[in-house]
Formats: sequence, C-alpha cells, structure tokens
Amino acid sequence: MELCMSRLAETFARTRAQNRAAFVAYVCAGDPDFETSLAACRALLANGVDVLELGVPFSDPLADGLTNQLAAQRALESGITAARVLELVRRLRETSETPIIFYTYYNLVFANGVETYVRAAKEAGVDGILTLDLPPEEAGEVTVACRAHGVDTVFIVAPTTPDARIPIIAAATTGFIYYVSREGVTGVREHVAGNIAEAVARIRRYTLLPVAVGFGIGSRAQVAQVAAIADGVVVGSALVNVIRDHLTERARVAPELGAKAADLAAGVWRRPV
Repeated sequence: MELCMSRLAETFARTRAQNRAAFVAYVCAGDPDFETSLAACRALLANGVDVLELGVPFSDPLADGLTNQLAAQRALESGITAARVLELVRRLRETSETPIIFYTYYNLVFANGVETYVRAAKEAGVDGILTLDLPPEEAGEVTVACRAHGVDTVFIVAPTTPDARIPIIAAATTGFIYYVSREGVTGVREHVAGNIAEAVARIRRYTLLPVAVGFGIGSRAQVAQVAAIADGVVVGSALVNVIRDHLTERARVAPELGAKAADLAAGVWRRPV
C-alpha cells in the first residue's frame, strides 16, 4: 500500500525545495468573534502563510503571554466553543488546503475523550495537534489516536531541554519540532534570541524532522534572521496585535492582517548560496 505524505510533510518538502522556510502563522480561533476570525484566517491563507496554527481558546492558557491570553478571553466571551472552532476549520477547508494545526491544552483534548477529540479534529480538516502542556512521556494516548486518524503531532523543545530528552520528543513527533526560542511565555520581543543556530543544530543531531522556531518573532527582519537557520518560522503575537488594534473597526481586521502577513512572509526567502 502506497503511503501518502501529509499536508505538513508536503509543505515542508516544498518550502525546502524552494530554498525558504515555511511561514507558520498563529491566531486564536474566534478572536474577536467567529465571522471576523474566519475573514482573518482567510486573509492569512491568501497572503503567504504556509501553515495556520489555530489557538483553541482556553480559560487558563499557561504558556501564553498577555497578548494571546486576551485573545483567548475575547474569543470565549464572544461565545466560541469547541464545536465552533471545528466549524471554523470546516469553513476554511471550503477554500484552502493549507495545513492547519491546533495549538491547544491537554484539558481540552481530555475533557470529551482523546480519541473523540482527535477524530473530530481530523474530520473537520485539522492536520496536526500541538498540546502545549503534554510531555511526550505522557502522550501515549494522544499519539496513538493521532496515528490512527492520520493527524500529525507537534512537540516542543525549549532552551532548557536536556539533550537526553530530544530523542524522546522526536520519537513522539510526526509533524515538526517546535523550538521555543525563549524561556517564559509568548510575546513580541525587540530582538530574537541569540542561540537559535546552536539550538537548531543540536535538535538536528537527533532527528530529520523539520524544525520551526517561534516565540518573540514579530518583524520581517526577524523572520529573515530565523529563516536563514530553521525550516519554519512561527509568528503569533505580532499578528494577534493587529486584531487587537482594530477591535473598534472589525471590518479592517482581515485586510490589515493580510498586509502584515504578506510583509512577514517576504522574510522567509533565503538568499542563494
């Protein structure tokens, strides 16, 4: 039986062949309301985004900085539920085949049953799941369900991760390794972390999986700096800030977000060697 590549694998293979990094864009599903979020996501997908990372709103997002905490709060207050997040994915799938991954917390996966959650995500059109607070050593039920339903797994390596744990993380991962370039929570920073090249090289000693780098990346110049090293560049808070800045004129969210994404995406192309 011939195995098909997942959308994520195809995307990273394509961007590698094009001598560029993949642009991974994060927004919170349903921020600030369903229709605005749908338009915002469509604008991202039309402006250079290679992988859409959808934050699943949660009342206790411990890995998120204030920007993304407030985005989750806005989404929840607007009435976004787990069912509506899946509906958002289904609506996006009407017009796009771009990979979509969930950025979520284990409570949300566990609450209604791991297998049920993963199956519903796959049926809606989700390609991968990144469960922030679930270490790979305890992720057996999730990885089994994801394997059964053809959903990729994404796990995190941090600056504090010892070398001995990297093979364990890689063994549980099928999509890409997400290197969190800073300790602490999400948020835009003035400068990117200084040890990214060394960290990516360290991860690559243990796996052939793509390595995407995030946390603190918010400008085209910063994207270019990371794209020269990594297989993917993750931008979140800088995009969420665009939504925040247009809450009183929500019709402007999608076009402004599209323009911001296009500017950031221009940074992923590497210079010819």
